Amino acid sequence: MIKKEIQPWTVLEEEDISPSPWFPLTKQQVRLRNNNVYDYYFSRLGDVVQVLAITKQNEVVLVRQYKHGLGQITLEIPGGLQQTNKTIIQSALNELEEETGIKATEHQLISLGKIAINPTKLKQETYGFIVFDAESTAEQKLDATEDIEVVLIPAPQVLQMALNGEIWVTDSLNFILKAAMLYPGVFGR
Repeated sequence: MIKKEIQPWTVLEEEDISPSPWFPLTKQQVRLRNNNVYDYYFSRLGDVVQVLAITKQNEVVLVRQYKHGLGQITLEIPGGLQQTNKTIIQSALNELEEETGIKATEHQLISLGKIAINPTKLKQETYGFIVFDAESTAEQKLDATEDIEVVLIPAPQVLQMALNGEIWVTDSLNFILKAAMLYPGVFGR
């Protein structure tokens, strides 16, 4: 098979057209390899962290909360946007503690890699981690817009819920399935 040379587009102009700080929006004028010029729109929402926490009892720590973009209550693994002036690792540890009351250390975080949910329209990478022997040792420290219920479910049941569509938010689903492949014993496989 002949490998095709793929090239990035050339950015000719760029403009921030964000309607609010909640939804950054960028307009670029770009030139493609074939010299065609287009206006292209995308959002730089910021990178995200998620932590799949497993308790000593082999339960997965999930968060149940309302997501206004969907207009629905979802069941996900804890996480959030990378925090200002914090590294990905620091943000992961902070989000885990803030949303669930679970304190962990950098040495407990095991990377599950990163994913991009919609690279056509979002400049955003989501970094996943797994923590074993998690236990709640602090109070939740929720943001003003958060109302979160912490839910503990046995890991094999969480995998089944992911497979049958009860857990369906993309990033949580991806990291649960990846963890089940990497740690099959945890998920009853």
